[in-house]
Amino acid sequence: MPDTIVQPMTGERIIFRQRASQTGGALLLADNFVAPRGAIKPHIHPHMEESFEILLGPITFRVDGVEMTYGTGDTVVVPRGAVHEWWNPVDTEEAGATMAFRPALDMETFFETWFGLAADGKLDARGRPAILQAAVMLHDFRREMALPGAEGRVLRLVAPVLAPLGRLRGYRSRYERYSGQEVADAALVEEVL
Repeated sequence: MPDTIVQPMTGERIIFRQRASQTGGALLLADNFVAPRGAIKPHIHPHMEESFEILLGPITFRVDGVEMTYGTGDTVVVPRGAVHEWWNPVDTEEAGATMAFRPALDMETFFETWFGLAADGKLDARGRPAILQAAVMLHDFRREMALPGAEGRVLRLVAPVLAPLGRLRGYRSRYERYSGQEVADAALVEEVL
């Protein structure tokens, strides 16, 4: 598994510092760098807290509708279930933060798959995969990631129906070419919950 992954569409780069397998599933720690004016779209982590230590600022966050800009050295905590997004508000330099996910669940595989699909040209111009690929991922990573609002509610309803069809068509939430050989970490993740 590579320690650095890149999302070429957004200019995002993640460097894994501590993986779930190294922390007994309690923590995923990674540095996330975003290109000038790069943005992470609104999303929710239903079963994990995410915190950020700003390495290179400023970074602007919107958490449950409250927008604030933070500088290098600041810490931001996003409680589980909070709708949040963040972006680099400057035109000239990348921004970066150390992200900590507690518990780790399978967030690193989500990142590896999402970034891998982008690198392989499997996302559309809006940065979205084919509907069946999305259904498989949203269903399999439902503890790690959800979309807010009406779109998220609809996707949560249809993903369990479309995911089996997606699997029959060959779509997966985890691919060996992005995440390496599968290891038996599922028990660790379950223990943390």
